[in-house]
Amino acid sequence: MADLKKLRNIGIMAHIDAGKTTTTERILFYTGKIHKIGEIDDGQATMDWMQQEQERGITICSAATTTTWKDYQINIIDTPGHVDFTAEVERSLRVLDGAVAVICAVDGVQPQTETVWKQADEFSVPRLCFMNKMDRIGADFFGSMADVHEKFGVECLALQIPIGEGQAFEGVIDLLKMKELRFEGDEGEKIVESEIDSSRLEEANKWREKLVDTVAATDDELAEIYLEGGEISTDVLKNAIRKATISRALVPFVMGSARHNQGVQPLIDAIVDYLPCPTDVPSAKGLHVKKNSEEEVQVPCDPSKQALGLVFKIQYDREMGSLSYVRMYSGKINAGTQIYNTTKKKRERVNRILRMHADKSEPLSSIEAGDIAVFVGLKLSQTGDSIGSEGWPVLLEEPVFPQPVISVALEPESMSERDKMNETLEILSKEDPTFTYHEDAETGQLIISGMGELHLDVLVTRMKDDFKVQCRVGAPQVTYREAVTAEAECTEVFDKVIGGKPANCSISVKVSPSEKGSGNFYNCTVRNPEIPEEIFDAVKESFMSSLSSGINYGYPCTDTTVTVTQISYDEETANPAAYGACAALAFDKACNQAAPQLLEPVMNVDISCPKEFTGDAMSQVTARGGMIMGQDSKTSGEIVHAQAPMAKMFGFSTNLRSATQGRASFSMEFSHFQVKEGGLGNY
Repeated sequence: MADLKKLRNIGIMAHIDAGKTTTTERILFYTGKIHKIGEIDDGQATMDWMQQEQERGITICSAATTTTWKDYQINIIDTPGHVDFTAEVERSLRVLDGAVAVICAVDGVQPQTETVWKQADEFSVPRLCFMNKMDRIGADFFGSMADVHEKFGVECLALQIPIGEGQAFEGVIDLLKMKELRFEGDEGEKIVESEIDSSRLEEANKWREKLVDTVAATDDELAEIYLEGGEISTDVLKNAIRKATISRALVPFVMGSARHNQGVQPLIDAIVDYLPCPTDVPSAKGLHVKKNSEEEVQVPCDPSKQALGLVFKIQYDREMGSLSYVRMYSGKINAGTQIYNTTKKKRERVNRILRMHADKSEPLSSIEAGDIAVFVGLKLSQTGDSIGSEGWPVLLEEPVFPQPVISVALEPESMSERDKMNETLEILSKEDPTFTYHEDAETGQLIISGMGELHLDVLVTRMKDDFKVQCRVGAPQVTYREAVTAEAECTEVFDKVIGGKPANCSISVKVSPSEKGSGNFYNCTVRNPEIPEEIFDAVKESFMSSLSSGINYGYPCTDTTVTVTQISYDEETANPAAYGACAALAFDKACNQAAPQLLEPVMNVDISCPKEFTGDAMSQVTARGGMIMGQDSKTSGEIVHAQAPMAKMFGFSTNLRSATQGRASFSMEFSHFQVKEGGLGNY
């Protein structure tokens, strides 16, 4: 890739069923990457290549592809829309420069649209919107655009206005060219331009005026020409829109119907014209491992500098093994060379570099800064690892993933399957950071945990179908947490004989609650140069292990701060194992004095239902101990926002369908942990 200015790394994001994969499919067709449009309904969509995706008709894992349009290289990542696969969106946005938000013209901003929009805000990703399904009954371009403005507080910029809406939708008026565009031919490949019809001219002039006015407010140079009544050329206007989009001052809107091949080519033009290239976005920041400062290092996007990339996704391939998806931020890596994994502090060899197209690939000799590719041969790399050269060991910020909230027990159908099952679980947990597994020390059962019932269902089905592991699945369980709710201090003395030698020590510790949702913290205020590093390590390791094994119920601790205030040291009786044991005892003692509580996960529940069933849907939630947080009215019905304890939401979908004659749907995502009334006894 010679010219970084002609490279775009973009993601397609939206609520489930808004039309992300269908839109991506059309982009690939019009750019000549594929020669036949595959439909999701037939299980033929290029980007939904997994068997699970084809059967369920949803996107499960983000698929990457590369295409070209008018000399521009576009790397596209099609992300899932279902809340259980939020981590896939999270890690994709972490490495992308721009995003296309697909909005349904009928429903406007849907619950999952809000989630992905917030994630894009978190990573400061510039975006443009594609208003899809303009040919559906009830489509309202201006209403849905106002909904985006209202919900997200962003300045929306219409680059087009529709010619008719709903079943009368026949094309768009381009406000930059001031022409009518219609999409003809069997697959909408022919764009027919015509002058604006006199009946629509007044409306078009009004919106053109509005467009220039909005853009001028973000650009001083343009504002000057505008105020002086000068002629504004299309190129000047385009450059101003591009600048405002990249700085996130504006969100441009285009529209169409991807399913019926309308309006996709102008969307591709908008991606090239307004979304940033790798050098338009701020440089990535990292921490230099060798310099003992917390000072951040700027990573310029320059192929001639030292190599640095981020592994943002691992995918298992039956023939090639582990595929590491890498976004290069600096320098260049050649196939067949050795690289340095800065996170793991280990060297690895890149056997091959591939350019992915969903599940197909083509070999590359090298990859440069700004590009995205797949490395074959990295055995140690995991999601979030920084890779590059030993001479410039810089750690990039790792993506942060939500914690799993639901668990099921898993057991092999025969003992001979056990090893195969463990191998498969290791592969799946490497692929998906929100999927974890462990053996329950008390019951000996293997417990797998994930983000929701669908998430675990998909993973278990993959184990059976893709990896041919025969296993049985138990009923879903909630993963609780434990936390202290008060502050307590204690000193523990350890005095025993270990291996024939006396070992004694004492540790003073303070435990206190940390801010809700902030996680656990470990501090050591002891500054004694006589104490060897291995003693400090043993104490820290013991406390961290105690935090993950809980206080009274064996559930991991959360939002708990452990501060070590004193460590005794005698050279003759010091033994790291003794310090570890002492720390564990001190932790138990202090936590039990600090009013420990069991916490349960609370979920955000969004229910979409027709108006006449709103009351029934609400009562279904409140009957399960949920709270109604608010309600939105849409043309297609009502959206009820609620919060409810996860433990009481199992089987909710069946009850909701019965109460609403099958016309309501809901989505659920983790919100926070709260104190569980009555401990574990009342469930």
